[in-house]
Amino acid sequence: MKVGETERNARARGGSPSCSRRPLGAFHAAHHPEFTMTVTRQDIDFLVATARAAAETEIMPHFSNLAAADIKIKAHASDFVTVADVASEALIEKRVRAAWGGDFLFIGEEVMEREPTLIDHLMEAPRAIVVDPIDGTFNYANGVPAFAVIISVIEHGEVKGGVIYDPVRGDAACAIAGGGAFLTGNGRPDRPLRVAPAAPLPDMQGCAGWYYASPEERNRLLGGFGRTWGIMNYRCGGQEMRLLFDGRIHFCYYHKLSPWDHAAGWLIHREAGGHSALLDGSPYRPDLRAGGLLMTPDEKSWNELAAALRG
Repeated sequence: MKVGETERNARARGGSPSCSRRPLGAFHAAHHPEFTMTVTRQDIDFLVATARAAAETEIMPHFSNLAAADIKIKAHASDFVTVADVASEALIEKRVRAAWGGDFLFIGEEVMEREPTLIDHLMEAPRAIVVDPIDGTFNYANGVPAFAVIISVIEHGEVKGGVIYDPVRGDAACAIAGGGAFLTGNGRPDRPLRVAPAAPLPDMQGCAGWYYASPEERNRLLGGFGRTWGIMNYRCGGQEMRLLFDGRIHFCYYHKLSPWDHAAGWLIHREAGGHSALLDGSPYRPDLRAGGLLMTPDEKSWNELAAALRG
């Protein structure tokens, strides 16, 4: 049973130009009709298949099978990159360029290490494909089966499509702007994703990451989270947000932002019915690198939790 679900709630539920369009079927929910759907279900299916190919070819064969030389430290002692990260990103870029041509901006977490100014063009690019080849590399490198492949499609600064693929389970949480959110793959029928019912602050539970926050900010945030039922941290935002979209937890908070980590999840959460904003109330943009992104079931619960976190 999902977080906050009661018997009453259960009863109430009742139960790109480069690709041709096809109907979205049951998931053409039009939650946000003001967004033009330039990303199609066919595009999303292709991105899921691409993430699956990366998982089967590069990620899972190396899982729990990495030599010391296969792991390198980036900016922080617990910030890793592995040979699988690099190979996965290269495979994804190769497949996407082969299918969609070269007329788009490709931003991968690993290529950003070499070309950090790529993000400066994100908001103006007619189309950008943004990739985290292995979200949760710390877990992956340590043999913990909680990691994901994240892909988003961003057009002129608007997130139009998102995929968070679980290489272990073989399924993907997905969304199309204006077309709803759904879980697909693993040989099961697609099903819609929906956030949890709103809950009072003392009953809310969720996931939070405050890496790179100052000591003062951490103390303030912990004071606010201390007023909720509890917080968790999976060291993998993709897996945490999948719990959020599927109504298993009430909130996620991320202090440090990056488009490869959060753009797809932000869209899927919105299409699943959730409300999100930066901690100061300003809207999320995929080029932001700080500001604290808070995602909750609705605006009322967002206001309550945000007030607690601001102190």
